[in-house]
Amino acid sequence: MKLSTLLLSALFYSVSVQSQVQIGLFAGPQLSTALYSVQDMNQSVKNKYGFQLGVSSKIPFDNNLFFVPQIFYSLKGYKATLTRYAYPPDATAVDNNTTIHTLELAALLQVDFSKKPGHFFFRGGPSLDFQILGREKFHLLTGDFISRRMKYGFTEYGHYAANAIAQLGYENAGGFIFYLNYEFGLTNISNVDDGPNIRYRVAGISVGKYINRKK
Repeated sequence: MKLSTLLLSALFYSVSVQSQVQIGLFAGPQLSTALYSVQDMNQSVKNKYGFQLGVSSKIPFDNNLFFVPQIFYSLKGYKATLTRYAYPPDATAVDNNTTIHTLELAALLQVDFSKKPGHFFFRGGPSLDFQILGREKFHLLTGDFISRRMKYGFTEYGHYAANAIAQLGYENAGGFIFYLNYEFGLTNISNVDDGPNIRYRVAGISVGKYINRKK
């Protein structure tokens, strides 16, 4: 009898929680760059325009705390001017202009600053992005210009990168969301020993909507 009661209680709790799970879509423009160093010397890097587009869930966790997993496409890149040289992209490259297509998975915790339908929130947590495809363009010391697909492997660019994400935003009673996003690269996207140290930096603005929020 006690076991039946426990199972029924667990079932009702599961149904209750699932009914509170919200699914949202989001998109927005972003600026991406990188902290780029060669032999511990920082190189000059400029921003590239990109965007992100994805899906997220808002799952109740505890009081005003929620678990917010996200999966999204992110267009990243950077423009580096090099005074020290290393592979990749080439031991004689003087610059590098990259465009990188990534698929990113994030596991964020959200704190709502109020229980009112319209409220500010903060999210933070780790993410893992998968470098799907990239293109780089660079000049050599000889003056030659090269445009090619980025090479991925154990002795090339890495297919994966870990990041930390922080988001500050507002959601209203209708389920619309607006937030500022900052992403800080935690790992080097180059796998080459004695190669450059390249870590993403991304800042953007996103808007979205929970598509199953009950009125």
